[in-house]
Amino acid sequence: MPHGGAQAPFGPAEGPTLRALQEALLAWYEKAKRPLPWRGEKDPYRILLSEVLLQQTRVEQAIPYYHRFLGRFPTLEALREAPLEEVLKVWAGAGYYRRAEHLHRLAQRVEALPPSYEALKELPGLGPYTAAAVASMAFGERVAAVDGNVRRVLARLFALESPTPKALQGLAQALLSQGADPGVWNQALMELGATLCRPRKPHCLACPLRSFCSGQGAPERYPRPKARAKREEHLAALVLWGRKGVYLEPQKGRFQGLYGVPTFPEAELEVRAKAFGVEPKLVGSVRHELTHRRLLLTVYAALWPGEGVDPKAKPLPKFTEKVLRQAEALLAHAGVVPIQDA
Repeated sequence: MPHGGAQAPFGPAEGPTLRALQEALLAWYEKAKRPLPWRGEKDPYRILLSEVLLQQTRVEQAIPYYHRFLGRFPTLEALREAPLEEVLKVWAGAGYYRRAEHLHRLAQRVEALPPSYEALKELPGLGPYTAAAVASMAFGERVAAVDGNVRRVLARLFALESPTPKALQGLAQALLSQGADPGVWNQALMELGATLCRPRKPHCLACPLRSFCSGQGAPERYPRPKARAKREEHLAALVLWGRKGVYLEPQKGRFQGLYGVPTFPEAELEVRAKAFGVEPKLVGSVRHELTHRRLLLTVYAALWPGEGVDPKAKPLPKFTEKVLRQAEALLAHAGVVPIQDA
């Protein structure tokens, strides 16, 4: 039984077996697919938005942001005409803000999404998977879309412990049903991975591909998990409440384009407080999980003689919202109206 990426238990050239597999999956999908708001969509912009949102975001979290974003930017043209800061504010809470920045850059570059996989790959933020998803679902191009769910399905189906991206793309392309809509086929594989062929405790007994699967005896073995240690970062966060709101400054790195309160190593607190002319008080702590990093923030707050801005008027990272909520008790004690809906 293969454990790499060179050979598969049965090849796509075996016509009857392949056709039976395809028919089983498509029949299951027709009955079991979830009623998602972008399901069956043919508008390339809406498909692109859904796929970008679903990168690193669970479906149930993505749905409200999908409706919210389309409510403000219903077309690529509307997105093109909006300032980036407004786009980021509407995106606020969805996380991974670089995705929204790439969407905005894309809207500046093209008037309409190009109808081919190769052209889509050249656009900002569109990797092979997203380009294939849009090309197949919106334009009917016969190209396989391999996301994390599809990778897991194929690895188990063919009992591959460490398949390479190239090997998986080749398998996925060979499995594409000739008679079915390629977008529907891609969604069927994704749906199988999202609902039955899950990373932990997969529902093998309910799987429509059970009789074809070489990895069902030990599904959690395929593909081999990638061990990733999460780094912890300890910082101080300083909330400065001025006459008109909170002191906010532009963020850098992964949060570029957003605004936040000053964060820095806790050893710098005294120097930072002196620079602002305040005597901050400890008000609590915040823990925030990022993909490969865990933020542990000690929150300090102080009344500040400057102006400040209404935090609801600026796009904020999620951890900044948590920090602001920690400061509310101090503000209320000082007779300042707490920040609402921060």
